[in-house]
Order: sequence, then structure tokens, then C-alpha cells
Amino acid sequence: MTASANRSRLDKDNMKGKLIVIEGLDGSGKGTQTKQLYETLLAAGKQVRQISFPCYGTKAAALLESYLKGEFGNDPSAVNPYAASTFFAIDRYVSFQQEWKEFYENGGIVIADRYTTSNAIHQCAKLPKEQWDSFLDWLFTYEYRQLGLPTPDAVIYLRVDPEISQELLIGRYEGNAAKKDIHESNLGYLKNCRRAADYCAGYLNWCAVECVRDEQLRSIEDIAAEVLQIAER
Repeated sequence: MTASANRSRLDKDNMKGKLIVIEGLDGSGKGTQTKQLYETLLAAGKQVRQISFPCYGTKAAALLESYLKGEFGNDPSAVNPYAASTFFAIDRYVSFQQEWKEFYENGGIVIADRYTTSNAIHQCAKLPKEQWDSFLDWLFTYEYRQLGLPTPDAVIYLRVDPEISQELLIGRYEGNAAKKDIHESNLGYLKNCRRAADYCAGYLNWCAVECVRDEQLRSIEDIAAEVLQIAER
């Protein structure tokens, strides 16, 4: 590589923006906090974009939607972690290439509701703990190196008990449990996800936000203030 080409590559790398991921169990408030952070940064004059995964209703999300609807089996473990991860990774890859790659590579701030980190949580939950490290190594190599998706600059993990997240989901679906996907409707699976999420947060240095204090869910504004402090760092 010539010196000028090398400088051009380095200049491009330095232009890249920031990717901040809001992560947590189903019903933990990820969408709400993503929106809050986006609006706060936008009001502050930042070049910011809000994205969410999965991208329901797109061609790229067809396989993962079939999976979540139970068309491959009503138990999440009916599809092995590596196959299920691929469904979600394809959705992210297409979204990146078609929707936000240019914005990100030109220095924009991207706030994501879920990301590869959701695969880490939900697919580790299907595996024995002794296999988690090897799965995570495979997952991040696959998405960040082989597919070329951006690595997050920060992952903010909204830590909520599965029982409380279930209550929030009931509110989201107005009491209609039939609207839940195969992940959301399986409390035992969600408890496994909580264990996997706590492990990933420590292993991968995620920034955990405790959303429950004194057995009460903290207010949206209180949580948002802590999320903003983390994002600003």
C-alpha cells in the first residue's frame, strides 16, 4: 500500500462515527431509552440516527420472523444458536449496507435498539454455560470481522428482572399474550437469557444500568439520565 493510500485509509477510519447499543431483555424498555437518547442528542445538535432490530417487514427479516412466530418450532431451542444467529445477522447486514453505512462512516452517531449483542444473550441462553465463551468468539468474529459490521463503541445493558419485563410486555400488548413471540412468551427461557445477559455484561464490559431500585421500576427519566451519562463518556 502506498503512503497516500495508507493516509486515505486512516482518514476514512478517523471519520467513522459512534455506535451505541441499548440492550436488555424483552420488555426492558430498550425502545423507550433508545428514543430518549436519540432525542436528547438531536436537541444538542449532534448528527445522530436511531435504528432498531429486527427490521420487521423487510425481505432480510423473513427467516427471523418465521423463527419468532414458531414456524420452525414453538420452543426457542428448536433452532440451534448458530442457525438462529445467522437469521438475525443477515437482517443487520442488509440494514447496515442499505440504510446507515454511509451515515456512520461519515461520522454520524448511531443509537441502536438491539444489535449483535442480542444474539449473544438469546443464543447463549440455549447453550450450556461452558460453551458460552466459544459461541461468543464465533459470533463476534462472524458479524464484526467476516460480515464487516461495525463494533459498538458502547453497549448499555438495561438490567430488569424477567418477571418485571413480562409485566411490561403485557402492557405493550394490551393484555393480549397471543401477540408475544416464542422468546417473549417463555418465562423459563427469559430467565436463562437474564443469566446469559449478566454474564455477557461482565465478560464483554457492557455498561449495566439497574432499572429496578427497592423492588420498584425506576422512572423513564431517571434511567434516561444515567443512559445519557454513559453515552457521553
